[in-house]
Amino acid sequence: MVQKFAREPAAKYGELLNRHTRQAPPPRGYRSELYLVDFAKLRILEIGTPHMAATFPGQTRSFVPAPVKPESGRTKLSIANLTALRAELRAPDLSLIVTGPGQRNPWSVSLLMRALFDRRAWQGYPRFGPAIAPHLLRFPVAAPIAVIDTADYPYINRADLFLLSRCRFYFKRELPPDYWRLFTKTAHGELPTKRFRKRSRLRHLLDKVRPISLGLPHPATDFLTTGVETSKDKTTDVFFAGGVEGLSTVRQAGMRELAALRDRGFRIDVPEGRLPRDEFYRRCAQAWIVWSPEGFGWDCFRHYEALACGSVPLMNQPSIVRHQPLLNGIHALYYDPEPGFLTAAIEHALADKDRLRAIARDGKAHVLAHHTIPAIAKYVVEMTLAPPI
Repeated sequence: MVQKFAREPAAKYGELLNRHTRQAPPPRGYRSELYLVDFAKLRILEIGTPHMAATFPGQTRSFVPAPVKPESGRTKLSIANLTALRAELRAPDLSLIVTGPGQRNPWSVSLLMRALFDRRAWQGYPRFGPAIAPHLLRFPVAAPIAVIDTADYPYINRADLFLLSRCRFYFKRELPPDYWRLFTKTAHGELPTKRFRKRSRLRHLLDKVRPISLGLPHPATDFLTTGVETSKDKTTDVFFAGGVEGLSTVRQAGMRELAALRDRGFRIDVPEGRLPRDEFYRRCAQAWIVWSPEGFGWDCFRHYEALACGSVPLMNQPSIVRHQPLLNGIHALYYDPEPGFLTAAIEHALADKDRLRAIARDGKAHVLAHHTIPAIAKYVVEMTLAPPI
């Protein structure tokens, strides 16, 4: 019998939980606050995100919005495969469903235009399948739902509001400190008003929201954790590689300060154009400081990559609620975005190289413990499968 978690969470959830938890610690368990989740028993269905298939490859059926090789074990998220996805969502032994947001309604004109004229669509990247797939979660399913939203924007799209209602937890990367702002110009026409915020149903939905980080990029995780040699003899003071024009004004303002520091004799490494991944990591490792300003969103792979390379990321002050945050002066460095503060932060940091070494060491340990794809996947599983309090 299919369990309707959105309508009967308390009664049905315990039955599923008993299949995947133990009171005594098994050898391959992972402890949450209340229960020990036995990962060996999990059966996971993943839609459009990489976390579960990368961490639990033998236990995850993964539908991805890209062409796949037959030997990969993954399924292309095409319209033709939606029937198979629907059947998987109703499988009685399913433990957990993890999905990314759809971002666009399947019937939107913009999606049709992308399907017809986007170059990637003609290269085999499906458009309608990824948009339709999350909407299958409107129907009864056999397991609790977790949403992983790593998009750049600090709100939940109108097309994805139903997911907030249906899920057990909604993990949001760009999570504003005032959670109500997730509804700005989506569930509400402007900034949510006091009257809007008093609506009990919406307050309940906000209780489901949790922060999540981008962490280390999955394709480079093994290389970053084992293949990058931390440089003991740093050859540059500050390194930055990334887009500037057409992105955040924080980057444009900071580039002016870096240019002034270079004129004063500081060793500033800002290459032109995009670097190959291994060269990017090599130059990160050679720098005392990696400047990591926000782009379209505040969170950035570079925050974590710099530490994995043995350098210290210097970021503008965060504008979001973070998961396992990098603490100022312990795991990373921060500066205020007003003019002159970036320069002051760099000068102050470079005056104490022993402190920079300690921050790089402790920050790298923190990233490897909490901000790899496996660590993030376990965080999602742990939170979602823990019984309601």
